[in-house]
Amino acid sequence: MIAITLPDGSVKQYEAGTTPMEVAKSISEGLARNVISASFNNVTVETVTPLTQDGTLILYTWNDDEGKKAFWHSSAHILAQALEALYPGVKLWVGPAIDRGFYYDVDLGEETISEKDFKAIEDKMLEIARGKHEFKMRPLSKTEALSYYTGSNEYKVELIHGLEDGTITFCDHDTFTDLCRGGHIPNTGIVKAIKILSVAGAYYKGDENNKQLTRVYGISFPKQKDLTEYLELLEEAKKRDHRKLGKELELFAFSQRVGQGLPLWLPRGTALRERLENFLKAAQKKAGYEMVMSPHIAQKELYVTSGHFAKYGEDSFQVIKTPNEGEEFMLKPMNCPHHCEMYKIKPWSYKDLPKRYAEFGTVYRYEQSGELHGLTRVRGFTQDDAHIFCTPDQLDDEFMKVIDLVLYVFGSLGFENFSTQVSIRDPKKPEKYIGNVDTWDKAERAIINAAEKKGLNYIVEEGEAAFYGPKLDFMVKDALGRSWQLGTIQVDYTLPERFELEYKGSDNEMHRPVMIHRAPFGSMERFVAILLEHTGGNFPLWLMPEQVNILSLSEKYEKYAEKVLNLLKNDEIRALVDNRNETIGKKIRESEMNKFPYMLIVGEQEEKDGTVSVRKHGQGDLGTMTIEAFSTLIQNEVASEIKEFK
Repeated sequence: MIAITLPDGSVKQYEAGTTPMEVAKSISEGLARNVISASFNNVTVETVTPLTQDGTLILYTWNDDEGKKAFWHSSAHILAQALEALYPGVKLWVGPAIDRGFYYDVDLGEETISEKDFKAIEDKMLEIARGKHEFKMRPLSKTEALSYYTGSNEYKVELIHGLEDGTITFCDHDTFTDLCRGGHIPNTGIVKAIKILSVAGAYYKGDENNKQLTRVYGISFPKQKDLTEYLELLEEAKKRDHRKLGKELELFAFSQRVGQGLPLWLPRGTALRERLENFLKAAQKKAGYEMVMSPHIAQKELYVTSGHFAKYGEDSFQVIKTPNEGEEFMLKPMNCPHHCEMYKIKPWSYKDLPKRYAEFGTVYRYEQSGELHGLTRVRGFTQDDAHIFCTPDQLDDEFMKVIDLVLYVFGSLGFENFSTQVSIRDPKKPEKYIGNVDTWDKAERAIINAAEKKGLNYIVEEGEAAFYGPKLDFMVKDALGRSWQLGTIQVDYTLPERFELEYKGSDNEMHRPVMIHRAPFGSMERFVAILLEHTGGNFPLWLMPEQVNILSLSEKYEKYAEKVLNLLKNDEIRALVDNRNETIGKKIRESEMNKFPYMLIVGEQEEKDGTVSVRKHGQGDLGTMTIEAFSTLIQNEVASEIKEFK
């Protein structure tokens, strides 16, 4: 007999060899009908995997992220089988589940796939799914695995060469076989609805020097209703695409002459961005931060010392050589090494700490052209960066204060649905990180303690830490239910060691400070993109570039419109006058399209009474009121949106 611990803490006895599905059936037939995946002792297993030792079992349904992962990974196998049937000779590489759906990278030889082929692929996948074929895992030796693919698929052969003998498994269903680690639903019949979403080029191993493969993206669901709802959501997402809205609202643009991934901020976008910066600067000032500035380039040696050159060298722009022999500079990939050098300029005592340096610093990374995407993936971006240098005793308190600042930012911008992730190192891959195990352990404990004290809903993810330290990442859900990683806070014992940072303690001995890295926005570019898509361009009133559009019924009332404008400006309300020779109906329609929060219509009666007729975006007519009453309305709305940081 073996003891199986369930998520509620209960322990049940089963015969050795019992499968997760049999455990589910012993609990309830209803649960068994919905279980599609499982994990045992934190390792993904099949629902038919025999359990042979004591352990903790988690059963997943479609409603769980792990359940969806298994569902979409299994769907990728079905996609691969369909492609093999429709495109004889196709060579498969990899086909993982992703956040929304799955993809498979394939070498089609001389063939191509376009949108007109999507339905044929979907139909073939559904035909396969209806066969209710079971997914069956089997181990193979390295020799057997190589023999299966040698001469037919060089991509799989290279993949197998990198695997250890004894760890290699294949998955079979129907007539299809694929190299696979596992994690499947019980059978193909659970997949009821499928949509091929797009095709794209994808370099083998992500290296642009390698052959370009074809990446086929898809999504699948256990019910047709789920797919219909998803496609409706997709249409709404297209309307909210920040690239589309950014162009329509004249916020930012891109120029091929300037260069890919280098956004140009237009006047309205710059005003929006400056308002965000000033909002955070005001809160930071109250929290004891000091603003600093650092150059856009520095000597390569700075980033060698910090470790950024070793970790980001391949993703950076090429080293800049000067006429002086041996002198090399780099475009700045990170702000933190500069702030370390600022700290070193003078000696510090424990009484001086913490020191909090903040900077809206622009950094540069050479992202591959195929990975660039609007403002969310660019080559030059500005981080709302800050670095806190503190004593170990101050660490917990400082970390919690940063959490308070991040929550203040989210609350002021309408991001109410979020969770947190404690990103720690992968102990199996020490080569990915710098520093020693003891300081990593201390840093990870500090983050978890702070998260628990603040009552945050967090999960722990191995392998997601920065190379120099663990971090607390904030995962925000937008209005469409999509998850985005926004603010981040990191604890770092390593850079103070590398830069030999010191302070004199109360014992008159020299000590190393602890460093906290934090960025509530993350980057200005990505944050604006996410905010655009979350709000659909209907930003909070306090943030809008223009809050009011004053529409005069004719040129006779232009002077009154200007008077209204000046009165609003006196109350620090951002407004403009539309005195074009157009009908009022057209002016209203265009104001709605341009997402002005409020429209004030002025004509003969309004001028006579000293009033304005008010319309609100998306709501329509609010009636007539005095200019003073309207100003109060605006000020109250702004006050309700943005509280003072304490």
